[in-house]
Amino acid sequence: MTDGPYKVDEIQLESSLGYYLTKARNVLVERTDRAVKPLGLTAQQIGVILMLSAKRASAPFELSRVMSYDSGSMTRLLDRLEKKGFVVRSRSDEDRRMVKLELTAQGHDAARQLPGIGTAVLNEQLRGFTAEDHAALIDLLARFIANGLGEGSTAGCDVGCNTGALDDSNEDASPEQGDA
Repeated sequence: MTDGPYKVDEIQLESSLGYYLTKARNVLVERTDRAVKPLGLTAQQIGVILMLSAKRASAPFELSRVMSYDSGSMTRLLDRLEKKGFVVRSRSDEDRRMVKLELTAQGHDAARQLPGIGTAVLNEQLRGFTAEDHAALIDLLARFIANGLGEGSTAGCDVGCNTGALDDSNEDASPEQGDA
């Protein structure tokens, strides 16, 4: 372990960086949930929509990997999106064991609206920040993330890393919570 700003006999929850990162993430997810509710989506679900729209994944196992979800959670999330009419699953013609995912017309429509919604959410959350504040925040978080990426790390940086894009994964609230 290296030296750093925290001392074991002095650390307190309210002054911990982990506390602030978790709190900031929760506030952003809650704001995003409110913003995408009119579309019939949640903050977690938009990650799937955006990944499929950007062709970053086309199968459940690929989505699970890039979004850091276990296969059971991803299946439940896809079940809800399919039931809502955003996604359709089909078997591959080449290999019947493979499931292909595609956005429906409703899914494509949502994907077209999400960048504007995400921009509005982030701009509101960054209200009062200067361009320099924003750049510094991105730089500091990228460095913080890089310090955690090492041998054996599965955290990765697949979604919005160092781009200012909306982080749409939601590990704290599992896909089972609030998506029905």
